[in-house]
Amino acid sequence: MRNRTYNKKKLLIVFLCAVCIVIVLAGRLVWLMIFEADYYQEKAQALHERERSIKAARGRILDASGTVLADNRTVCTISVIHSQITDPEEVIRALSQTLEMEESEVREKVEKVSSMERIRTNVEKETGDIIRKMDLDGVKVDEDFKRNYPYDELASTVLGFTGADNQGIIGLEVKYEEYLKGQDGTILTTTDARGIELPGEAEDRIEPVPGNDLQTSLDYNLQMYAQQMAEKVMEEKQADGVSILLMNPQNGEIMAMVNVPEFDLNDPFTLNTGVDASILSDEEKQDALNQMWRNRCINDTYEPGSTFKIITASAALEEGVVELDDTFSCPGYRVVEDRKIRCHKVGGHGQETFVEGVMNSCNPVFIDVGLRLGADTFCDYYEQFGLMDLTGVDLPGEAGTIMHKRENIGTVELATMSFGQSFQVTPIQMAATVSSIVNGGFRVTPHVGVRVLNEDGSQKLVLEHGKKDRIVSEETSLTMRAILEKVVSEGSGKNAAIEGYQIGGKTATSQTLPRSANKYISSFIGFAPADDPQVLGMCIIYNPQGVYYGGTIAAPVIRDIFENILPYLGVEKE
Repeated sequence: MRNRTYNKKKLLIVFLCAVCIVIVLAGRLVWLMIFEADYYQEKAQALHERERSIKAARGRILDASGTVLADNRTVCTISVIHSQITDPEEVIRALSQTLEMEESEVREKVEKVSSMERIRTNVEKETGDIIRKMDLDGVKVDEDFKRNYPYDELASTVLGFTGADNQGIIGLEVKYEEYLKGQDGTILTTTDARGIELPGEAEDRIEPVPGNDLQTSLDYNLQMYAQQMAEKVMEEKQADGVSILLMNPQNGEIMAMVNVPEFDLNDPFTLNTGVDASILSDEEKQDALNQMWRNRCINDTYEPGSTFKIITASAALEEGVVELDDTFSCPGYRVVEDRKIRCHKVGGHGQETFVEGVMNSCNPVFIDVGLRLGADTFCDYYEQFGLMDLTGVDLPGEAGTIMHKRENIGTVELATMSFGQSFQVTPIQMAATVSSIVNGGFRVTPHVGVRVLNEDGSQKLVLEHGKKDRIVSEETSLTMRAILEKVVSEGSGKNAAIEGYQIGGKTATSQTLPRSANKYISSFIGFAPADDPQVLGMCIIYNPQGVYYGGTIAAPVIRDIFENILPYLGVEKE
């Protein structure tokens, strides 16, 4: 009886445990089938669906008149699905011959066990159509888009280019990526448990949304002509490079920006220097490419030299430390502390007024003016003119001004700064500041992007580029326009004069560091018409050989450009 009672207790315990387990399993089953049904249904569906991406067409980049500067062309992506291939040898042979690839390379990808393996991207559409007609089991041909630049090198450092994933890398392509990129679509196909697509099952498609177009202030004709002029002077002077900038000084719209040598946007990873890239290490080649892609107007700084005298003169007039008829003496040098700072005219200019000092680009006159201002006031105006800030140009990688700290500016530093040496700015900063001085005194933000357009060409968004702050009085602006007109009509900028037009401007010749290298940068900034500026032009020639004075080699470049583009812009001769 004792054994029978003991066994009954054991059976009861086992029975109760089994009942509890069954109840738990039933509860779990109910939970999964009712409350978690949607989740697991989606998981099961996902196991039987294969997703392929449909690339969205990237938005175009247009010039001011609608000329297409960056477009798309249709290409194909060739892929294989391992589980669907019925005749691997036929697939390997057909793809290697049609795509002109090594058979071993194709075999490695075809025999790789994966859900999908890409054989090649950016295949010409005609080739993709040939492969599609072969109807090879397991081979997929998907249409894609590749960026195409109709004018190859035109505005290469401004437009930028895209990578293999069709995303912007430099220039406008990366700056306005959010508007240009579009939204990719997808193709969904149903497969069995082995991953083979089920015959007769329709594809589900989510159509891609194309990107928006970007309309710019660039003018194809002005850009093309400016590039031709830059290439011409670069060849004539055997220079390292030439930059030309054309801008509307009233609103900051950039009409042309050239940096030669430019590079081929349709082949941006091939060096334009003629160097055999195969002898370079990966790091050396990347450094060379980065240098080739640089936009010197934005990314590089330089000593502006005498063009900076425009800013020193404006500050002096605004502060009231100089009058137009103030007289100065130039013996050919000025002694500042223990330094003898020379004028470009060895024998000196003798007695001259302030206006004549600007016309003659006389260093001693500007040393005296800078000392009258004093270091603190000079720095105050430097900041007021926006020279310590970035311009805000809508291109990536803008460099900042390299300047002495205020507390470190002594008499010698102030003297050299007054005529544009011992500090560095970017060309775009100089162009923006001079524009602001001659347009009535309002600071402008240089920019290229103007508006974003929908696919049908309608306007989606007008791009804003900062507010206008007054940096000098209208009176100072008017006076500076008159003085700079005299620089061209009677002074050092005579090589920029054009009959029938009032041209204002300033020449410059600066020496690069180290001074012992005897390398120079020649430049000229000009604007027209002088009484109501509609275009500002800037030419910088890096390391010209032979004669290197800005008034001799850079001013004629802007003269030739203005002579041809002013009628095009509707500016009539007087």
